[in-house]
Amino acid sequence: MCGIAGYLTERPIEDLGSALRGMTAVIAHRGPDDEGFFETSTDHGYRIGLGHRRLSIIDLSTGHQPMGNGDGSIQIVFNGEIYNFQALRDELIAKGYSFDTHSDTETIIHAYEAWGERCVDRFRGMFAFALWDTRRERLFLARDRFGKKPLFLFEYGGLLLFASEIKAILAFPGIKAEVDRAALWDYFAYRYVPGPTTLFRGIRKLMPGCVAIWEGGRLTETRYYAPPDREAAQAPMLPSDPAGTFLERLDEAVRIRMISDVPIGAFLSGGIDSSAVVGLMSSHTEQPVKTFSVGFAESAYSEIGYAKTIATLFKTEHRELTVSQNHLMDNLPAMVRFHDAPVAEPSDILIYLLAQEAAKTVKVVLTGEGSDEFLGGYPKHAFERYVGPYQWLPRPFRHGLIEPLVRALPYRFHRAKTAIVNLGIEDFNERMPRWFGALSHKERARLITLPDPGPALSAPQFEGPEHNSPLRKILYFDQASWLPDNLLERGDRMTMAASIEARMPFMDHELAAFVSTLPDALRVHGRTGKWILREAMQRLLPRTILERPKVGFRVPVNQWFRGSMQDYLMDHLTGPDARSAGYYHPQELARILREHSEGRHNHEKLLWCLLNLEIWHREYGMTA
Repeated sequence: MCGIAGYLTERPIEDLGSALRGMTAVIAHRGPDDEGFFETSTDHGYRIGLGHRRLSIIDLSTGHQPMGNGDGSIQIVFNGEIYNFQALRDELIAKGYSFDTHSDTETIIHAYEAWGERCVDRFRGMFAFALWDTRRERLFLARDRFGKKPLFLFEYGGLLLFASEIKAILAFPGIKAEVDRAALWDYFAYRYVPGPTTLFRGIRKLMPGCVAIWEGGRLTETRYYAPPDREAAQAPMLPSDPAGTFLERLDEAVRIRMISDVPIGAFLSGGIDSSAVVGLMSSHTEQPVKTFSVGFAESAYSEIGYAKTIATLFKTEHRELTVSQNHLMDNLPAMVRFHDAPVAEPSDILIYLLAQEAAKTVKVVLTGEGSDEFLGGYPKHAFERYVGPYQWLPRPFRHGLIEPLVRALPYRFHRAKTAIVNLGIEDFNERMPRWFGALSHKERARLITLPDPGPALSAPQFEGPEHNSPLRKILYFDQASWLPDNLLERGDRMTMAASIEARMPFMDHELAAFVSTLPDALRVHGRTGKWILREAMQRLLPRTILERPKVGFRVPVNQWFRGSMQDYLMDHLTGPDARSAGYYHPQELARILREHSEGRHNHEKLLWCLLNLEIWHREYGMTA
C-alpha cells in the first residue's frame, strides 16, 4: 500500500523535480518506509515524472519503486495489492518473462508487456497505478474494479497531474484550491460528491473500473468493468448448497488477503460481517488474530460487548478503544485534511482512531466493508422491493393522504416514515440518496442560496437497465456510487492516515460475480438482509451474533450536537469566522439549528454535513 503522484507536460515549467518531490512529500503518510522518483523527456518535447511513497507489505527488500522492466523502457508506480500475482507470475514465466523481484509490482509490468491494456482484466485485488511506456510514449493509468484505491486527475493547458490524494495535486506549483460550486448541489443531495467530480474545481477522479491512456498529447478514459448487479440475473443452475458454496468463496477471499510479509490483524465490530472475517482468518493461522474494536460510553451506540464475544470465541489478541465527543472535536480538522473533503460520516473518525491503535502492532487489517452493498444488508434493500406496488397507488392518495399522516408520527417511527416518504419518490436518482438521509430537492432549494440546477442532479445516473429487479438496481447504485465515493474513500484515507493497509474480502470481484448470479431471495429474504451470509455463518458464528440487531459504526452525534458539541457547532456555522454561511438562507439555517437544539427534530446528518463543509473551507482558505 502506497501513495503515487506524477506529471506529464509540454509546458516549460522550471524545477519539475522539486515539484514532484513536493507532491509526494504531502502524502508521506501513505508510504513512510521509502520513496522513489523517475523523470525523463520524450523526443516530442514532453516531460514525464513519476513519484512514489512506499508502505512495505510484500517483498520488503526488493520492492522499491518506481520499478522498471529489464531494459528500463517501462516504469511504474503502483498503489495496492494484486492477490493473484503469484499465479500470474507463473503464467508469465511460462511465456518467457524473467523476474528480478518477488513483488506484485513487477508482475504488473510483465502483464502489461504480455497483454497490453487488457492486463487489468487479469488482476484480482485493489490497485491504482501509472505506467510509462517509453517506446510508445504512452502513459497508462488504471484503477481497480470497485474503486478501493484512489486516483485523481487534473488537466489544463498541456499539463496532466495525477495522484493518490488531491493534496498532492494542490502541492504542484500554480495549482490553486477553488470550490466547484456546481458540485455543492451534489454534496447536499448525497452527503458526498459522486465521481468523477470533486469539490475542487478542475480536479476529478478516475472512475472505478476505468483506465486512462495518454498518447500523442491526448488522454482517453475507458471503462473495462462494471459491477455485475448492473445487469439482470441470468438464472444459472444453482449449486446444491448455495450457502456452502458462498462460504467456500468467501473463505478463499479471506485467505488470499492474508498474504503479507508484515503483521496482520482485523477490525472487529461484533457485527456479522467483521465476525465472519475474523472467524475465517482464525482458520488460516496458527497465531492468534489481532483484533481491534471501538466503542462509546453511551451503551446504545457501543458494540464492544459483541466484539468481546467473538474475540473470546476465536481466541484473538483483542484491543478495545473507547471514544468521546472530545475525540471528535480534536480530530475533525485533521480528518478533513487527510480526506481532502468534508468527512461524510462521523464514523470516519472512529476508523482513524482504530487504525492508529492497530498501527502500534500491525501494518495490515482486514475489514467487513462491502458486505451490505453486495448482499443487501441495509433496511432500504428490503423496502425498495415495494416501490412498484406503492407507486401503483394514485399520486393524490400517496402524497395527499398517506405521506402527511406518516410524517406526523413521532420520531420513534423514523424508519417507517423514511420508508413511506422515500418509496413515493418516483425519480430513481433522487430517491437513492434519500435512503441515507440526504436533503430532498425542495429542502436543498429552501436552504441553499446558490442557483438551483433543477431536480436532475449533475452526478452520473446509476439506475442501470429498466428491466432489472428493484433490489439489483439499488445494489448497483450502492456499488457504483455510495461505496466508492463514500465508504471506500473513508476506508482508504482513514487507514492510510495511520499508515496501515485495509483489505476487504467481501469486495473480491470473483465473490461478487458469484453473488450476482443468485436469486434476489438468497440475498434479501423477507425483511432479512444478507440471508446467504447468515445461512453460511450458522456453521461458524453463535446465534447471539447472527440474530443481533444491526448497529453499524454509529456515533451519538445527535446527543452531542444538543449537548457538549452545541457551542462548537454554533460557532462554526453562525460565528464571525464562518466561511460557508453565504451558501445558506439565514432564516432557514436558524430554523434547522433551533429545531435540533430543542429536540423537535433530528437534523444530525444535515448539521454534520454543514459543519464539515465549513471546516473544509477553513482548512483550504476558501470562502463561499
